[in-house]
Amino acid sequence: MSEIRTILLAEDSPHDAEMAIDALREAHLANPIVHVEDGVEALDYLFMRGKHAGRTPGDPAVLLLDIKMPRMDGLEVLKQLREHETLKRMPVVILSSSREESDLARSWDLGVNAYVVKPVDVDQFFEAVRTLGKFWAVLNETPDEE
Repeated sequence: MSEIRTILLAEDSPHDAEMAIDALREAHLANPIVHVEDGVEALDYLFMRGKHAGRTPGDPAVLLLDIKMPRMDGLEVLKQLREHETLKRMPVVILSSSREESDLARSWDLGVNAYVVKPVDVDQFFEAVRTLGKFWAVLNETPDEE
């Protein structure tokens, strides 16, 4: 696959979003990074509606998704994606501070591809996000769209 696809980051914390974007940039990925602040805006981006209606078509290489967000949480976003024919295979990685067993179990039940607890240590956080970006945006193979 030669197309360079977007990395979509759904994160309501400006601090965590800035750190994640910095870490992805440090990984020297060519992929554009789009940051949205909640689940509603994530779905607007994915379904090309609202302020994202005019964006360039194409699904992201991966959605890095926080769970605890205003307006719509990450689990509801994941549920809606997995119910949608064209987005059900899109890689979704939960990147959350939550270590709650219920969040972990529900994420896997809804079809998450990976669940990563945000490390408290800044260096570990950067390394985790760089690794996620490289794997999902560069190494991971996905089937052609049907």
